[in-house]
Amino acid sequence: MTYVLLRRSALLAVAAAAVCGAVQAQDAWPSRPITLVVPFPPGGPTDMVARVLAQQVGQQLGQTVIVDNRPGANGNIGNALVAKAAADGYTVLYNTSSIALSPSLYKKLSYDVAKDLRPVALTAVVPLGLVVNPKVPVNTVQEFVKYAQDNKGKLSYGSAGNGNVTHLAAFQVVQHYRIDAAHVPYKGSAPADVDLVAGQIEFMTDTINSVAPFIKDGKLKLLAVSTAKRIENFPDAPTLAESGMTGFEAGAWQGVMVPAKTPDAVVQRLNAELMKALKDPGVLEKLRLQGTEPLGSTPQAYGDYIQSEIKRWAGVVKSTGVSLD
Repeated sequence: MTYVLLRRSALLAVAAAAVCGAVQAQDAWPSRPITLVVPFPPGGPTDMVARVLAQQVGQQLGQTVIVDNRPGANGNIGNALVAKAAADGYTVLYNTSSIALSPSLYKKLSYDVAKDLRPVALTAVVPLGLVVNPKVPVNTVQEFVKYAQDNKGKLSYGSAGNGNVTHLAAFQVVQHYRIDAAHVPYKGSAPADVDLVAGQIEFMTDTINSVAPFIKDGKLKLLAVSTAKRIENFPDAPTLAESGMTGFEAGAWQGVMVPAKTPDAVVQRLNAELMKALKDPGVLEKLRLQGTEPLGSTPQAYGDYIQSEIKRWAGVVKSTGVSLD
């Protein structure tokens, strides 16, 4: 009996020590550098915002936040890496709206968004702009629709890739206005923008930060933006909702997630630091210059938003007939 009691006491002591150690570890977070996985290439719109936030959050925490670019498969390589990482708060994902599109685009994913990843915060959105080559003789959405209908089957539009938000948003514009135009997918926005400027394609819905330099130089014409309200950088450009697509809103949104079993204390601390960073004047100015709209949310609200976006885009993806595996 004494042996059993002693053994039980010893086991309880070990368990208590383990719990205390875990609590202390959470309280001490972060005690070493954090890796922020960006599932897209360096220098792109997602990477640029991620680096601004990584620097600011790192300063606030007193720890280095290392950006680790893991591009490929519409972000799924980086997403899967974090989904399978240790849930200790030291491997963090900077994800985009592609995470809500992948469940509809891929029949087999190596991770489950709802089960393997935990939302921390919605951080920002990059608005999309409906842009046309200057040789297209239009200045408004209404003029563009008439021109497209008068030139049925003669126009083509680009995107950053099949199933990308730039593709799906343009597809909705084409469907809504019953425009007969061919879709030309590219490997990213950069080559698509080059061809749009050169007149190889006539129009596109692309991220504002990608096309802003061309708009300002007169190499592209901005007809409308995809956000619910007009944007600061181009206040004269109406929204697509104002232009006839009532209720339409879309954008390349971004956020932060962690492995599913990451402790609550770490998630709440990281959320608080991100919200603080998104109010910093220096951060806000950098995002504004990049054409990015800062956001912010609770972990729960971000999780709900992701699920609503998965449902929203599932029907659009089905209509396009696109499957990436």
